[in-house]
Amino acid sequence: MSHSKPGPAAATDRAALERVTDIFKALSNPVRVGIVRELAAGDRAVHELVAALDVAQPRVSEHLAVLRGARLVEARRAGRTVSYHLVDEHVAHIVEDAVVHADEHR
Repeated sequence: MSHSKPGPAAATDRAALERVTDIFKALSNPVRVGIVRELAAGDRAVHELVAALDVAQPRVSEHLAVLRGARLVEARRAGRTVSYHLVDEHVAHIVEDAVVHADEHR
């Protein structure tokens, strides 16, 4: 019986799985899910997210920092205004699929 080492594909798979886990950790809060849903409709400034989510500005900023750290959102500055956008549409699809799933299984 031989014991073989995992090949490069296994290492890549492990790295991909760790990245997936990081994404789900970043999405593991209702406010962050709400932010992603808002950004799926287009760029939003922090004050727009505050109004849409009815959450205090410091909390929205904290959650945006988590999403930025996970490389799910990016900021754009235009003069004094900073707006946020999703890095890609995949995250929006993941969130919407999860919302649909949750609604179907109430």
